[in-house]
Amino acid sequence: MNPFTVLHIVVSALLGACLGSFFNVVAHRSVEERSWWGKERSVCESCGKELTVGELIPLVSWLAQRGRCRSCNAKISIRYFLVELIGASAAGLLAWRWGVSWAYALSMVGAFGFLVNALTDYEARDVFDLFALIMGVCGMVLRLFGGGSALLDGLLGAAAGWGVFAVIIVVSRGGMGWGDACLMGGAGAVLGWKMNLLAFYIGLIAGGVGVICLMLQGKIKWGRGDSIPLVPFLAAGGLVTLLWGPQILNHLSLRFQYFFQAGWPW
Repeated sequence: MNPFTVLHIVVSALLGACLGSFFNVVAHRSVEERSWWGKERSVCESCGKELTVGELIPLVSWLAQRGRCRSCNAKISIRYFLVELIGASAAGLLAWRWGVSWAYALSMVGAFGFLVNALTDYEARDVFDLFALIMGVCGMVLRLFGGGSALLDGLLGAAAGWGVFAVIIVVSRGGMGWGDACLMGGAGAVLGWKMNLLAFYIGLIAGGVGVICLMLQGKIKWGRGDSIPLVPFLAAGGLVTLLWGPQILNHLSLRFQYFFQAGWPW
């Protein structure tokens, strides 16, 4: 691995940690219907003290403070550290996988678009249409550099993602929300239709495994009507697809002798 590649991975991981920290705040404040832009500063949720720059360094601050506020010694949720770690890991892996390329740029949009929606769904069982729309618009703008076929693939991906969920929502009579459909529509603009359907499939498998694990642990019971956030599992499927989706599709092409190859820029 050459030094430039190593530098790209390290810088991407640092960027990912910062983005994870930022989108964690965006998700939390959006759920609480508070502004996450402008002059509102970050404060300790227990004592209200405004946090200094040294207390806002992704990953480092939480570890250095041992997960506690310097002023009131109240516990700081480990969620902050974990989301920053997920962001750093995802960005570093995507840099390793794609290098400096349009695929890297699109995959970063997709990964962190999934992340912010997964956070709001986990915290409040709510998916904000605006975040899905921003994800989709950014994806289509980047696809301009791939030409007409890339734009068409993005449009078909958005239609496929939204359409599959729309059918599920109608058939289940509201068992899923339209926010999930908007999210997969935005993801389709980034991934293209084949990659998006693959991400959806892997996400459903991950969700099924997750539900079974929760049932075995007694945290949910069959038929009790427990609400399970789906988007974190879709996000996991999306990340797997962003990393290894083209290889999976190529394998399917060889296995079934049918054209499954991913389109631009994958």
